[in-house]
Amino acid sequence: MKNLEKSFEKDSILSRAETLREQSLYPQSLKLFKQALRRLLEMKDFEGIYHCLIASGDLYRMTGDFDLAAENYADAIAVARESGSRAEVADAKVGLGLSLRAQGKWKEAIKFISESRKVYKKNNDVHGIAFTLWAEGGALRIKGDIMGAIETFRESHRIFKSMGDVHGVGYCICGLGGASRMAGRFKDSLRHYKAANSLFTSLRDRFGKAYSFCGIGNAYRMLGDYKNALAYFAKATRIYTKIGDKVSYAYTLWGLGTAYKMMGDYKKAGDYFSKALRFFKKTKDPRGVIYCNLGFGEIALLEGKKAAAKRYCAAALQGSKKHEFALEKCHAETLFAFVDGPCSSDSLKKRLPGKKDITCYDRLGLKLRFQALPLNIP
Repeated sequence: MKNLEKSFEKDSILSRAETLREQSLYPQSLKLFKQALRRLLEMKDFEGIYHCLIASGDLYRMTGDFDLAAENYADAIAVARESGSRAEVADAKVGLGLSLRAQGKWKEAIKFISESRKVYKKNNDVHGIAFTLWAEGGALRIKGDIMGAIETFRESHRIFKSMGDVHGVGYCICGLGGASRMAGRFKDSLRHYKAANSLFTSLRDRFGKAYSFCGIGNAYRMLGDYKNALAYFAKATRIYTKIGDKVSYAYTLWGLGTAYKMMGDYKKAGDYFSKALRFFKKTKDPRGVIYCNLGFGEIALLEGKKAAAKRYCAAALQGSKKHEFALEKCHAETLFAFVDGPCSSDSLKKRLPGKKDITCYDRLGLKLRFQALPLNIP
């Protein structure tokens, strides 16, 4: 009788946890999953334990606790291996890959994601294949292989569309929106994010709405429409604050800082960069830290503080080299050229006989050009 009561109680907790997760109420959902996990461990319900570990990993990842997310996914892998389920091991490995990706460890992320895709292909799991392609697209974007990311997002989008998975389609369109912005295709970026936002609004997906609002804001920022950019960043901020997302919110703060920098309000820009930096440090996101250092460096340069500008630029360049972020390295070298530091403008381009100068952005296949300060970094 006691076991039956425990089972009913466990099912009730899990049901409430799932409902809260669907409503994008991540901290509240996580609390209930942890509560359910304790009961499931007592009952030695390994299927339930695995489910709770995966769900907790997902929720920790969404709220920016990537170390705890990785820990839960690693425990889930151990439980799945014990039960001999290769498919469940693959699912947990994708989660682990996404956690590592968020901390800038794109090589390890691609390794785990690729291993899972091999299992999905063997099992003819079409959804798994599509999901790993989406996950890899994001990892390639962090690596700086923007054209590879666009191609991978497109492939994932095609599969999700053929399956009728509207959520998957929406997140692929967001991926294309971000990668298009990095590639210098700003109108394409705006179009993608607006399409995604329409989808997520119809699905009542709060996180998807916030994510696409931020993307729309960044697209308007790149097009020089700062009024609309600030309006959409504000919409994203309202939702991120409610759902407890520290990860995407940090990038929204950075976007706001960059918009104010472009508008000449360096005080406000610096305040937003400082706030974003606190979140990036908390979530251990080296890429976000690099973007903040670039922002601080540029403000220092614009205010005539050349020594401080050099320090920030050096930190950004060192970080991008350490983590092998190709695009961020380009940004750091470009800003260094304006500072006239150890990286002179000659290091940014290579003269080909009889042809125009080839910049580091050209070598990455991107349509990005920076002629003067301030730099509207995508």
